[in-house]
Amino acid sequence: MTASEDNALTQYRRFYAEEICAVANTTQPLLLAAFARVQREKFLGPSPWHVAGETLLKPIAYRETNDPRDVYHNVVVALKKAQTLNNGLPSALANWIAALKLVEGNRVFHVGCGTGYYTAIMAEVAGLSGTVIAAEVDPDLAAQATENLRGYTNVTVRCGDGAVLDPGPCDAILINAGVTHPHAPWLRRLKEGARMVVPLTIAMAPGLGKGLMVGITRKHDRFAAEVLSMVAIYSSTSVRDPSAESLLGKAFNSLELLKLKSVRLDDHEQTDTCLAHAPTVCLSASDVETQE
Repeated sequence: MTASEDNALTQYRRFYAEEICAVANTTQPLLLAAFARVQREKFLGPSPWHVAGETLLKPIAYRETNDPRDVYHNVVVALKKAQTLNNGLPSALANWIAALKLVEGNRVFHVGCGTGYYTAIMAEVAGLSGTVIAAEVDPDLAAQATENLRGYTNVTVRCGDGAVLDPGPCDAILINAGVTHPHAPWLRRLKEGARMVVPLTIAMAPGLGKGLMVGITRKHDRFAAEVLSMVAIYSSTSVRDPSAESLLGKAFNSLELLKLKSVRLDDHEQTDTCLAHAPTVCLSASDVETQE
């Protein structure tokens, strides 16, 4: 690549970062700078790449390209085309990462890191004084992430199920795999005031789920929650419970889940504020301040 081509690509990345953050409705300067700095094409495997815009009501139609400028749009890029496994939609991930409210020095746990692109984004925001622990259950993707993130001294990639790995106390946790309920060990690893973003999903196809992306904030021994967006995503290999999924499905299909305000781990009687009341975790419409 010539110097002029490299300069042009740098400009593309800057415009891309501004556009992605505008669509995600975030003005966080460190996040914008991270999207402008990280070279997305380095995390996508060799060209040709297969890119596609957001298609909610019909199958994804990929377009083949060898031009790295084509990946600097709000598009998904195939990581495993046959499985429709993609590097996620940048505006969606920017929205979810923004909800974590990362600052320099944060300790972040990223479950389902794929080939590491959005891990790199968070590592840039956390800075050299921060730490990112990334988990990926797919050995091939984990190997690629390890290689792609080799230059990040503040990142550790672990191949394995993020539900059983202990990241230590965290300032932020991003879950990139659909679950039927917030995993209690993840919640308990949040520091006071720390945040987790997690997709609560019901099955829509083998290995795929649809639902809501939820932000959870620890407030002492309680967990405030808010709905961030709709989501369609690959399912977790382990954090899926049939009884919890049944309850979640009823709350999702009735739109009651949109009333979500907290996640309860305490033992309590089921009331009309319980949206999906399971024995160990309850999705609730009650504010943490009003819970007894």
